[in-house]
Amino acid sequence: MSQSARDSRSEATRLLCAGTYLDIEFRRRVIEELVEHQERPVAPSLGVDVVPVLAHALRARAQDTVTAVLLLVLWAAFIGVDAAATPEGAPFPLPLWSGLYAFLCFVHWSAHAAGRGAAVYVVDKRTLRQALRGSGASRALRVLLPVGLPVMTLAYWVFAFWVLAQGAGNWQAVIFPLLLVLPVWAHRTRVAAVMCDELARVPFESGGRAVPGGEYYKDIARAIDREQYAHLTIYDPSRPFLGLGLPFEPWSFAVELKRREGAEGTEGEATGALTARSVVDLIRPRLEGLRAAAAATSRDRLKDLEIEELVYLPVGPARPRVPYDEGTVLRHVAEAVDEGGEARRYFLRVRVGAWDEQLVVSVLVRVHTQGGMLVLEVAPHLLLPVRPEFRAVDVIAARGTDDQLRDGVRALLTAPGAGFAAGVAGIHSAVSGFRTWLADPRRAAPDGPVTSVRELAAVPEISLFQKFDASRYVKTVQDRISSGVREALRSRGYRTDEFEQQIVQVSKGGIYIGSMSGGAVAQGAGAEAKHSAKHSTGAGDDD
Repeated sequence: MSQSARDSRSEATRLLCAGTYLDIEFRRRVIEELVEHQERPVAPSLGVDVVPVLAHALRARAQDTVTAVLLLVLWAAFIGVDAAATPEGAPFPLPLWSGLYAFLCFVHWSAHAAGRGAAVYVVDKRTLRQALRGSGASRALRVLLPVGLPVMTLAYWVFAFWVLAQGAGNWQAVIFPLLLVLPVWAHRTRVAAVMCDELARVPFESGGRAVPGGEYYKDIARAIDREQYAHLTIYDPSRPFLGLGLPFEPWSFAVELKRREGAEGTEGEATGALTARSVVDLIRPRLEGLRAAAAATSRDRLKDLEIEELVYLPVGPARPRVPYDEGTVLRHVAEAVDEGGEARRYFLRVRVGAWDEQLVVSVLVRVHTQGGMLVLEVAPHLLLPVRPEFRAVDVIAARGTDDQLRDGVRALLTAPGAGFAAGVAGIHSAVSGFRTWLADPRRAAPDGPVTSVRELAAVPEISLFQKFDASRYVKTVQDRISSGVREALRSRGYRTDEFEQQIVQVSKGGIYIGSMSGGAVAQGAGAEAKHSAKHSTGAGDDD
């Protein structure tokens, strides 16, 4: 199975697709990056297929727009009828009931949005009360907020029915708020159908790949398909490793290449110049052996370890003119691996997709062997799990679409906030469309990616179990990298003592200090450090 086919069915892809219906701000950022800025290639996709995410983002936006238009028509009628019913000479000449209900909707939306984009299908559990924690807000506000919204809503309905019972008319105060529930109810039904029929686990794994409709968006999808799994990455120098997540203890060192006296190549190989390609060719078999051993003896995620050779190119030609054909990419790889250039950079990328692609560990390796020096650069990165609120897709799918009465009551309770959210979404859609038309991004100056769709949905921290796993994967991969470099030095007749000193193996409790004048170091329980005026080094040849 190809990487594209595998990632289009991954858990991370499913959750990101669901997130476009559940978080307006996430959906807005996805569309902004992929549609409004077509001059930017996408960042590398690790464990995620971006095309279905874009397809669902556009569908979710279209559904929100339809709901917003229906609500706009009802609100116009509400305000018009309310204004016509306001008697001349009234102390409040403005429409009273529509104004009160609009204020109630705004308060509901504000409480659920909490500074982020609450969706029309309100499921976000991050309420304003939670957002206020630790912010210095008064204790009274945090305590009163959970009961304040229900009390305000109940007060509105009690007052509206009391006035209606007095024979004072004002039937619009009851009828129109109930009518405003219908578009929200219909919207919730459509979203629930998508969650049940397409984004639930079983249908998603067995169904077809979602793609955007319309030739305009299909062109964008074809460009994403060319780029997201290519071994050639366009980057902005200020954002070189976008899409890989957070750096995780990157390190590098340089050692002088010194010949061993009377050294000969191992296994009959004559000593010769050490190149980056020869080092990489000795690292790869060790990583492949690690993968094979894990597959044969355990269920560890190392059995699915991926090894790829990549080339990073700075922003240059316009996006449609960047060649991604296999021949061009292989030529870049062959030329860049030994050139050690600043702009075009070669990397060996090792990737482990753990926790159902929720935690992605990537280790990038680059080797220089110019000027009688060996320089090794290792840049581990962690891509953190998808936000847990996107897992509401499983709750919605479990409820199904058959219990219309229960969902109708939910629509009634969430209609004030959901209606305001639909209006906000409609405004965002209109602004986005106008901005895209005005900027004409297809003719904009070339640029590198600014954000990663996968990183937009990541949580800020991981659990202790995941930290242990990430550390284990990185240390294991780094051990195989260092052993490959050490073997490359030996096989070409170079000394390895300085290299071994500079490899810090935390798993074995080793500490290396490259330079130290005075002082002392102690490690472990009960260790004692004493300063001595004399010191010695135990450096010696490996033979």
